[in-house]
Order: sequence, then structure tokens, then C-alpha cells
Amino acid sequence: MSSNSILKDFGVHLKNIRVQKNITQEQLALLCDLDRTYISGIERGKRNLSLINLYKIAESLDIHPSELLAFKVTPTGC
Repeated sequence: MSSNSILKDFGVHLKNIRVQKNITQEQLALLCDLDRTYISGIERGKRNLSLINLYKIAESLDIHPSELLAFKVTPTGC
């Protein structure tokens, strides 16, 4: 399992939660006091977020932080 696959799979998971809650990237960024491009980078698997930002995002989505971490990593070849 590579770091890239973890980041991409987390990003897809975050985006799915955000879309289910009918929140745009810009709205989420405002709620979290983060930049929209940062949220976009996370969802595209280009950013590795900090624990503090994970909590900000979870709080803004009105979910427990563990829900953000409850995603499956796509297996990759060795």
C-alpha cells in the first residue's frame, strides 16, 4: 500500500461524505476556516492533512473524526 493510494482513497471518502451532506468545497472550507484549494487538494489525494485539520473538517461535517478515517485503501501491486 502506497502513500499515494492512501491519500487518494481518503480524498474520495471525504468527497463522498461532503457530497452526501450537500456541501460544496467552498462551503466546507469556510466552515473549517481553511482554503478551498486545500480542501480540493485533499480530495484529489495531493495533500496530507494534519490531525488538527482532520478534526476541523469532521466538526464542520458534523461527524466524529473516526468516520473520516473509516475508509478502505485500494490494494496496489508490490
